[in-house]
Amino acid sequence: MARVKSKKYTGVYQNKLLNDDISYSINYKDGEGKKNWFSVGKKSEGITEIYAYNKRSEFTNKIRLGEEPPAITRKKKKLIITLDNVANESYELKALHNKNNKLSKRKYEMHVSPALGQKDIKSITVEDIQKLQIQKANGFAPKTVNTIIGELSTVFNHAIDKDIIAINPTSKVKKLKVENARERYLSKIEVNVLIEAIKDDEQAYLFVLLALTTGARVGAIAKLTKRDIDFENKIIKVLDEKNDEKYTAFLYENKLEQLLMIRASKRKLDLPILQENQANLYEQLKDKISKVLNTLFNDGITNPKHRVVIHTLRHTFASHLAINGTPIFIIQKLLNHKDINMTLRYAKLSPDSGRESIERLGF
Repeated sequence: MARVKSKKYTGVYQNKLLNDDISYSINYKDGEGKKNWFSVGKKSEGITEIYAYNKRSEFTNKIRLGEEPPAITRKKKKLIITLDNVANESYELKALHNKNNKLSKRKYEMHVSPALGQKDIKSITVEDIQKLQIQKANGFAPKTVNTIIGELSTVFNHAIDKDIIAINPTSKVKKLKVENARERYLSKIEVNVLIEAIKDDEQAYLFVLLALTTGARVGAIAKLTKRDIDFENKIIKVLDEKNDEKYTAFLYENKLEQLLMIRASKRKLDLPILQENQANLYEQLKDKISKVLNTLFNDGITNPKHRVVIHTLRHTFASHLAINGTPIFIIQKLLNHKDINMTLRYAKLSPDSGRESIERLGF
């Protein structure tokens, strides 16, 4: 049954329910002159027309004084669905079907949640997202920033699927242009400079040697445990978080092997081998190494593709393999690249231009 206007009280309406109960509601104009409806309650709950009318008078008096009625404030709080709420539900649903779910969730928690996580998802604007994009662009490569906004977009899409919102605001945010030019890598002289600078900090020293001799990413090295290192066969099982699998790297540097063996003898099987205190190891390593790299190699350099970052150590590993004539498919295997096109960027560094292969034809 449709609302029926009270004959005695302005702005009060009643609605007869199927169980012969009656619900009372009121309408009023807010501070901007917009008409609003508010459900007061049912007759079976003790609500009467005069009570509903008094509630409306309370609302209009508050609005006249420039205040928001407490009942409306409480109702708004109940209706707020934060971005974090939606994100948690989204990642929980994908946990069984998406191999990259843990990595994706960590990116969201690190980069998106601190800025927007507690906001009502319906209130997040294009301007909010652009602000986040600008903030992240000051410290991260364009490709990384696009990935962060992509994670946010995934959460909004989940909200659309659940009929929480109608439009994904990230669709109106332009992606940053990604430079596909060859990434910066360190020369052998620069590698020696870096090692000399961190040789007295065992944690940093071990991290740099592991990165340069295995090509492993920061997150993978941070998770290395005693269980992952086979000293007898000189191999390390490295976690590829992107593909949620482990691949084989090789342990050949004597000083690195000796230091790892000493650490392993004092570690439990599943404790990260580089862990030294209660701090987040991933963040600790990233912060420590980034400061050293900035001091040694980035003074006055503003172009992102010429800056040395922590990921440069992985590119240095692959670049020197190519320079030393390592076949591109071997480099692909050592980097655990699923797509050969990701590895082909290093092909131009190979000393074999093709002349030697042609000469061997013998025609």
